[in-house]
Amino acid sequence: MSIHLSYTDQITDTDILSLKIKDKIAEIEPVADKFPGVILVHNIRDLSIVYMSARGTEQLGTTLEELVALGPAYYYRFFNKEDAQEYVPKMKGLLERNNEEEWITMFQQVQIIGSADWTWHLTSVKIFMRDDNGKPLLTIGIAIPIDPEHHITNKVARLLEENNFLRNHYQYFCKLTKREKEILKLLALGKTSGEIAGELFISTTTADTHRRNIRQKLNVESGYELSQYARAFDLI
Repeated sequence: MSIHLSYTDQITDTDILSLKIKDKIAEIEPVADKFPGVILVHNIRDLSIVYMSARGTEQLGTTLEELVALGPAYYYRFFNKEDAQEYVPKMKGLLERNNEEEWITMFQQVQIIGSADWTWHLTSVKIFMRDDNGKPLLTIGIAIPIDPEHHITNKVARLLEENNFLRNHYQYFCKLTKREKEILKLLALGKTSGEIAGELFISTTTADTHRRNIRQKLNVESGYELSQYARAFDLI
């Protein structure tokens, strides 16, 4: 005896979830292009993008279908990977807290079609949909481009550069003693060994020794490199 399955019986859990996701996206799709920015919806399970408003696909020079097909590779193709060190921990924290009323903001550099340079965006993200177990499934975000002529663009770039420097050089900075950090600050301010000796009540020879040890521990040669450390670690 053969068994005939009804249409409902043949629908899998994956199909049902896909339909729920489509219904959720349908809530914002009609008004997405009315917002002053790009609306994005991401699937947390596979790190893929499942929706982007038309303004965004036009800026990237692609289609929504192509973005969906890229999966996680979407991030590597259109975003500056160095920024991920800043916003990935914030995203993880948002998902772990699993609070639908909370949102986070981040700065991202995006590769816009027709532009050789990165374009800075300010993006706000929140949880958009949970699965049947109450875990985050979709996030929704709005990305707003920052005017390249605005002074904040240069400030953001500088802050992120310093933050990346801090992460990459923390292990070297930790080698310095408290006294060496004091002297590093003075070196970054342009003080000579004689001036440092007078200010810290040590001999010029001792100041020179500290200077040499600092350069060796940080593996630097120039004064500019020393000032990078001093700025990144809030000595100046």
